[in-house]
Amino acid sequence: MNPAIVIPTYWSTTDRLGTPGSTYCYDHATPIDAEKPQLDECLASLEQVIGLQHVILLVVAPPSIEQQAVKRVKQLADAHNTPGVVIVDSFKALTAMNIFRDILPQDIGEPIGLRGYGAIRNMGLLTCCALGCDLAVFIDDDEVVLDADFLANATYGIGQKPRSGVPVIAKSGYFLDRRNSALADRRRVESYNKYWAKRSEFNQWMTQALAGPRISRSNTLCGGCFAVHAEAFTRVAFDPWITRGEDLDYFFNLRFYGMDVWFDNKWRVRHNPPRIQDTAYRFLQDVYRWTYERRKIEVCNTNIDLHQITPDQLMPYPGPWIGPDLPRRIKKTSTLRTLRTNEKSSYLKIRRTGIKDAVAYAEENCTRYLEFQSYWNTIASQAWQNEQLVHIFMAEGMLNDAVAQRMAQRNSIYDDEAEQ
Repeated sequence: MNPAIVIPTYWSTTDRLGTPGSTYCYDHATPIDAEKPQLDECLASLEQVIGLQHVILLVVAPPSIEQQAVKRVKQLADAHNTPGVVIVDSFKALTAMNIFRDILPQDIGEPIGLRGYGAIRNMGLLTCCALGCDLAVFIDDDEVVLDADFLANATYGIGQKPRSGVPVIAKSGYFLDRRNSALADRRRVESYNKYWAKRSEFNQWMTQALAGPRISRSNTLCGGCFAVHAEAFTRVAFDPWITRGEDLDYFFNLRFYGMDVWFDNKWRVRHNPPRIQDTAYRFLQDVYRWTYERRKIEVCNTNIDLHQITPDQLMPYPGPWIGPDLPRRIKKTSTLRTLRTNEKSSYLKIRRTGIKDAVAYAEENCTRYLEFQSYWNTIASQAWQNEQLVHIFMAEGMLNDAVAQRMAQRNSIYDDEAEQ
């Protein structure tokens, strides 16, 4: 097996990046002037890993600071002697995608690229294809690997057939938090969150999974500790239209196409995210996410070529979040937060217009993934050990000042057109 560790890394001038209500919005980003970026600790933890050969770093940053972000990422990788590093920037991503322009419809947007959680993951898979890496191992830049056998644990069970006889080709581990726990915080839920908190549901499932056999069928997917074999990732892509939660959404996508995600209760990382308040900013992204997810599942369930997914199959979690009670949960939570939080006006706006906008977004985009998915296998097959792609990904990209200048000119043209 030839595994690659894939790490999306997000940079900005602040700790946020993007606009709520769009796919180009991220939970948090590393400030470009951060003295100690979290990626530094992540890459330091990889120094101990036995058998590490490929590390793919997907750099997400606004155009104004992208070259600076790419240079910082390169410096961090060099400082830790990270082997087989491939840094993917927007120039490389655009150049790579030009190879496939004739395959995809012109109006499909950027389903593979460095804008949006799902598209970014797809760019990681495309890079794995080009390098001939048959196992993509995703971790996040705010995580650390805990032991030298991380890759050995990542590959454990891949290709084997448990008692069910279904081969393991996609596997999730889990993360430990600052409390050294795999369970969600069990402190009392605030009254305005009683319809939105999923702690008890998730903890019920996770407790059972941790107590069971090492490899068992999963109900969820941890995108920061996830291994997927080429047999799966060349057939099924991530959804570029999900606003967040692209990892759980990929769990659904695999299920639609007859593949299971398995859970390995001996494989884990430590998650060290910055402390993020559950603000209206994040709630709106979740409203879009779950509204879109539920509508997409409804559409896919009408397709006779796909396996059906129902809430009952995924109890105690995440079944309730894709069921008919979701709209009520959203409305009640937005109302309670309007009355009982300091962001009254933001939650009132969500209740008045944000929910309707999320429903409209779901209706407009709920079939687009299936259209893109119909092209994915062709793209992945053509990308596999493609020498032209290898040349693109291994080149300097935006580390080259002339390339960075051309990208800056291109972005200024697009910015001017957007303003007109």
